Amino acid sequence: GKEIQSADREFSEAIVDSRKTTGNSLFVAIPGENSDGHQFVSSAFSAGASGALIQEDLSGDFETIDLRDSAAERFELPAEKPLCFRVDDTVAALQKIAAYHRSRLPQMEVTGITGSVGKTSTKELVYEVLSCGFRTLKTLGNMNNEIGLPLTLLRADETIEQAVLEMGFYVPGEIEQLCGIAAPSVGVVTNVGMVHASRAGSMEVIARGKSELVQALPSDGTAILNYDDPYVRPMAELTKARILYYGLDPEAELFADEIQSLGRDGVQFSLHYHGETHAARIPLVGTHSVCTALRAAAVGLVKNMSWEEILCGLSKGQNQLRMRITSAVRGGTLIDDSYNSSPDAALAALNLLSDMKGRKVAVLGDMLELGQYERKGHEMVGERAAEVCDALVAVGPLSVYLMEKAVQKGMSAEQVYHFDTSADAADFICENFGSEGDVILVKGSLGMKMKPIVNALEEKK
Repeated sequence: GKEIQSADREFSEAIVDSRKTTGNSLFVAIPGENSDGHQFVSSAFSAGASGALIQEDLSGDFETIDLRDSAAERFELPAEKPLCFRVDDTVAALQKIAAYHRSRLPQMEVTGITGSVGKTSTKELVYEVLSCGFRTLKTLGNMNNEIGLPLTLLRADETIEQAVLEMGFYVPGEIEQLCGIAAPSVGVVTNVGMVHASRAGSMEVIARGKSELVQALPSDGTAILNYDDPYVRPMAELTKARILYYGLDPEAELFADEIQSLGRDGVQFSLHYHGETHAARIPLVGTHSVCTALRAAAVGLVKNMSWEEILCGLSKGQNQLRMRITSAVRGGTLIDDSYNSSPDAALAALNLLSDMKGRKVAVLGDMLELGQYERKGHEMVGERAAEVCDALVAVGPLSVYLMEKAVQKGMSAEQVYHFDTSADAADFICENFGSEGDVILVKGSLGMKMKPIVNALEEKK
């Protein structure tokens, strides 16, 4: 990584979407099979970007500086014109730039968050808590991979005191690499579940991957671990950092009890830490959100925040993220959690449904990318659906496993329906469900395209 020794050109941010430039951006051309960023260099410049990182020679009249030329130690940069910087690998170059930029911000402390489910909601709530005491930066959306994390870091400047970064796990070594760029001092592990099992193999491989975060922490850092998760608790043995366990088990250093669902108004509970008890209430729905709150409180405690600041941050967690609770057109309640699904996320959504009052209807689509856990994952969800639901609508070929398990666990054949696609299911659901007193949960993997069902219930075309 040669430094460009010229003060002529400073970029305000790095972007990978040519439409998102705010002017003075560095556009990073990411190669790809379906869409190659190199096609969009000129449109990025037209939109106001002042530089582009490229790994292919472009046709067209672009002023280009070749950073692969090891002889050149100093570059003269033309002042006004948009510039291309030619490198071997744009993603690797982006990561190097981000790591270098991060190293120049020693005042910024990074909290890394990983786990199968709850990363994004945890990141959002940790951000709310830290923002009550610090100037804080967070990952936008779920930009948690080898491209998204460097882009987030490049938005930081010397005024930022805390950064909250989500870290996704797809292949072994990925989180280790992200930690090498971000240098976190606090690591939060939410849980180890069946998400992405087809890509990552077995649960043990997933657990090892997520433990890369705690292994990367310095000895004066803190690993915040889920005491209730049998895969997460033993990660304590893999880190030099101090351990702070959280959970619903009173053995955890920070634990919650007296949990009471307030339906769509949120959850209230008691927090216990070192003999102190604090009453908390969060506007997130579902009792599973208590664990999200525990993680956010734990980060606040590690940062020596007062309980007043921590509870203030928890009460602000308005963003239920992708889950929406809204009214169906015929007067019922709709829980729109159709963005994506996995067994852990579907179980959490069913737990929320069980907290609600009314005739409970679950519309559950196939959960994809589960690998060897495909059948077991669907059956687990089917079993919980039988405990919670008054009616179950299964959508897609894999959800047959889910439906069969629900019937085996006591749902009658009259309570259970199956459709091949969401489009097939939409009319039936609108005719039979959604009137006053019904609570309908809609959930399924992205590839299942569950939105037509939601739109039909809300009568949106």
